[in-house]
Amino acid sequence: MSQRPVAAVSGSIRENRVSVTPDQSRTALAFLSSVRVRGALAFGAGCLLACSFAPLNWWPLAVLCPALLMWLWQGATRRAAAWFGFWFNAGTFAAGTYWLYISIHVLGQAPLWIAMFLMLALVAIMGLYHAALGYFVTRWLPASGAVRWLLGVPAAWLLIEWWRGWFLSGFSWLSLGYSQTDTWLASFAPIAGVYGISALLLICAGAVTALICGTKRVRSVAACVFVIPWIAGLALRSVEWTHPSGPPVSVAVVQGAISQDQKWLDGNRDTILKVYHDLTQPVLGKQLIVWPESAAPDLANNLLPFISDLYHAARSHNSAMVFGVLRASDEGEHYFNSVLALDTKVSWYDKDHLVPFAEFFPVPAFVRSWMKLMSLPYSDFTRGGENQPPLSAAGLELGATVCYEDAYGSSMLDVLHKATALVNVTNDAWFGHSTARHQHFQIARMRALEAGRFLIRAANDGISGIIGPHGEVIARAPEFQPYVLVSSVTPRSGLPPYARVGNWLVVILATVALAYGLWMRKSYGRQPRTGTPSAAL
Repeated sequence: MSQRPVAAVSGSIRENRVSVTPDQSRTALAFLSSVRVRGALAFGAGCLLACSFAPLNWWPLAVLCPALLMWLWQGATRRAAAWFGFWFNAGTFAAGTYWLYISIHVLGQAPLWIAMFLMLALVAIMGLYHAALGYFVTRWLPASGAVRWLLGVPAAWLLIEWWRGWFLSGFSWLSLGYSQTDTWLASFAPIAGVYGISALLLICAGAVTALICGTKRVRSVAACVFVIPWIAGLALRSVEWTHPSGPPVSVAVVQGAISQDQKWLDGNRDTILKVYHDLTQPVLGKQLIVWPESAAPDLANNLLPFISDLYHAARSHNSAMVFGVLRASDEGEHYFNSVLALDTKVSWYDKDHLVPFAEFFPVPAFVRSWMKLMSLPYSDFTRGGENQPPLSAAGLELGATVCYEDAYGSSMLDVLHKATALVNVTNDAWFGHSTARHQHFQIARMRALEAGRFLIRAANDGISGIIGPHGEVIARAPEFQPYVLVSSVTPRSGLPPYARVGNWLVVILATVALAYGLWMRKSYGRQPRTGTPSAAL
């Protein structure tokens, strides 16, 4: 075959090859070095991070999005790093908690300006956490190297995440670890809890940054560090941290599917009670019947005849009842969001971790008076107190939580010494058809993983379900329709490592890693702050 056509084609390719001139390279670099452009990248990455959680479950983003922010911090000035951190976390919470608008304005009927103020205030506060983080890592950690990427930045980020989960009542929603309920990393939940999984994700994100920015030796170390947690997680999947301690118990979860705008209308009380009564009748005889949070739309004090009839009907069929109900103290001065258990004995659990601006209002008296005049909610619930015993029902010792307080895993540790199963009653109808109910269900799955116990979840209109001790969904009710979910749970005993030490193991290790990073910063030296990510390459 003649070589001339080949040569001609080759020459044609060379003549038409796109080349990048020095001027074009400088233009592209200048574009990427623009603080506004990089701020937009940080905001976009933050928004994408929200997609790593339910219902989308794009879990690789929990590594890639933090890695992008870590890369943006490379070579940035302190001010720019704080700016990137702010927009990253603001993006995550703007995209991940948009449903607050539904609960505050649409269903809560608060004025639009109050709803927008509270939403933006939350986004801004979350952004400020990462603004402080960006400034800190740029000011105090080595400018590059394995210590920065694999220890210092992940440790500082983890401590910020843990801090926001409890400081001033805390907001632990969208902690990174929740995104991994269906991956191999979930196996670490019984050992180190959700923050332990967050730490592993951040180390993996640091490893990705090191693979991009590091030397050949650092890249080799980073590749190993990235792979090890996933292999270890796979190996841990077969480990049983708890053991069965009794025969299976049949359970019926009753989902009334009462829309939030109808639930508290005075004329609907008896209709709603009838809905739950009629749904319950066919499953009397199941060992445990569970209703959701505030299933009966009135104070328990006003429902004594109804509760008495319910109790006798359940006992005549050898069923125990557990349901959420509001109650007032005997003198009527205190109100509680409670769970009532009806079995051979009657027992109560009162919600301890209340929601700011929903169940209590941390505002001065003059603001409370104004809220009263504006016909806005202004009364507070009373905390139930810590170390409440589990509820005894149907041979189970139930560690109870009400709605959002199941987002605080460490507050449930004391009850695990006695609890053989968990129960969460909730009313996620406050969030409409948004992603909130899916995020909340994912949080409940993490609690089951950490405890190594079955979790019974009763929601007003979804997501109701039975979750197994490995976080697996045993059974799940369809959403937004009246439904009775029938399944079974097995009581389990034993304490996984996390139940013994809580978050302190991860916090102490992160503190040590961060201290080491601070101590080593002089050994690595400081690179000039050019404001360009490529300066660290």
